[in-house]
Amino acid sequence: MEEESFDILEHELVPKHIILDKQEAKKLLKKLNIKPFNLPWIRASDPVCKRIGAKPGNIIKIIRKSPTAGTTVYYRLVIPG
Repeated sequence: MEEESFDILEHELVPKHIILDKQEAKKLLKKLNIKPFNLPWIRASDPVCKRIGAKPGNIIKIIRKSPTAGTTVYYRLVIPG
C-alpha cells in the first residue's frame, strides 16, 4: 500500500511561515527591543519547520488570516527538539 503524501503548507488551516534572514531578524529584535529567547518558541521538529527547513536559532514570521483583523503577524524562535 502506497503512503499518501501532501504538502502541509497547502492545507487551508496552516498559515504562511517565512524564515527571516539575519538582517530582518536583527531589525525585528531591535524594533521590539528584545532578545531572541523572549519570542514564543516553536520546535524544529514541528512539521512546518521541517518542511521549510527551519533550524534552531531561526526566527519564523507567521502570517495568519483573521476574520476581524484581516491578517495578523506572529514571530516564533525555532528551538531544538
